[in-house]
Amino acid sequence: METLIGRHVVIQGDLLFSGGLYIEGKVLGKVIAEDGADSLLTLAQGGIIEGSISAPNAVISGRLTGDIHSHERIELTETAHIQGNIHYRLIEITAGATVSGQLIHQQPAE
Repeated sequence: METLIGRHVVIQGDLLFSGGLYIEGKVLGKVIAEDGADSLLTLAQGGIIEGSISAPNAVISGRLTGDIHSHERIELTETAHIQGNIHYRLIEITAGATVSGQLIHQQPAE
């Protein structure tokens, strides 16, 4: 992980990242991976994002209010709470995760 947002940190505004981003705090805005980067977003159990996510890979254990777009893989752990649509290519959902929204499968690019 290149970047850690600690549990006492609140970020207001959009966040652009590449590589690994681990969020234990709160982000009020969009979280966007740079184009072409093989990035991984991890939202920890106590972490909160109020805004959309766009990242190739994501592991969600916290609370997300907004849509998530992933063209690779999304993992929802048992503590994940999502209010929004999930656009995915591959998804893994552990029993206990909650989703209030649609699951929308994206076909791989030809």
